[in-house]
Amino acid sequence: MTNMHGGCLCGKVQYTISADPVFSGVCHCKDCQKSSGSAFGAVVAVPSQGFSVTGELKTYVGHGESGKETRRRFCPNCGSSVVLEADAAPGLALVQIGTLDNPSAVKPGMHIYCQSKLDWMVIPEGVGAFPKMPPPG
Repeated sequence: MTNMHGGCLCGKVQYTISADPVFSGVCHCKDCQKSSGSAFGAVVAVPSQGFSVTGELKTYVGHGESGKETRRRFCPNCGSSVVLEADAAPGLALVQIGTLDNPSAVKPGMHIYCQSKLDWMVIPEGVGAFPKMPPPG
C-alpha cells in the first residue's frame, strides 16, 4: 500500500497512514453527527500501529452504544476532528476521511447507524446499510 497523508484544517496536526485499511464507512449515529457538525462521520479504519501523528491532539472521552469508552481526538487550534479510538474496536484508528490529503482515495464500503440517518441523506445503491453496527465477520 502507498502511504496516505492528511492533517487538520490549520495544518498544525499532520499524520501518515502506513497500513492497509481494515474497512471504511459512514456512521449516522448522533455522536458522529454532533462531532462532525454534519449529517454523518466518514472514517477509514487502519491498524493503530500504522497511524502516526505529528502535532498536538486534544481528546474528548465519551462512550459508545456498547458503553465502552471512545476517544475523539482533534486539533486544539482549529478544532478539526482527526481520529477516533474506541474500546469496542481495539487496535484500530478510525481516521476522518475528510482530513486526508486525497479523500477521494477512500470509498466508504458501508453505512452504519442508519436508524439515526437524516431523512434527506441518500445511501448509494450497492453499499451495505445497517440500522446499528453490522454483525461481525
